[in-house]
Amino acid sequence: MDDTQESSPEVAEKKSKIPLLIGFVLMLACGAGGYLAVMAGVIPGLSGGTSHEVHDTSDTLPDIAFVALDPLIVSLPGAVQRHLRFSAQLEVASAHAKEVELLRPRVMDVLNGYLRAVDIAELEEPTALFRLRAQMLRRVQMVTGEGRVRDLLVIEFVLN
Repeated sequence: MDDTQESSPEVAEKKSKIPLLIGFVLMLACGAGGYLAVMAGVIPGLSGGTSHEVHDTSDTLPDIAFVALDPLIVSLPGAVQRHLRFSAQLEVASAHAKEVELLRPRVMDVLNGYLRAVDIAELEEPTALFRLRAQMLRRVQMVTGEGRVRDLLVIEFVLN
């Protein structure tokens, strides 16, 4: 019986290497298949071609303009000498650039009022900029009218 007990660990040890070997072979096969799929162009945009091939967007660029907003420095409520420095640009359709430019004082007023009302704890959260940007964009779109402002690009957002 001692012979069977000694041979059992050896058999178990040999069996445990087979799944590892199969996993390694499958990993190599998947890696090679992924590489070939990318290089063959099955997955577009990842082939590592020249920048002219991948980024040639001269015909597909939308007709847009940017309206720069004046920088804002907002003193934050409930804080001793804490300020938010903010600057942004509005992405607009070129046809609406002059209209949005005329409404810039109203846009600045809405953004100034909104940023003054935001709590400091909310500003310090890691995801605050995404929420604030969405809220500000919605307010700007309400002031300028639907379809005029496509996006609000935050250029500077410094809390000090």
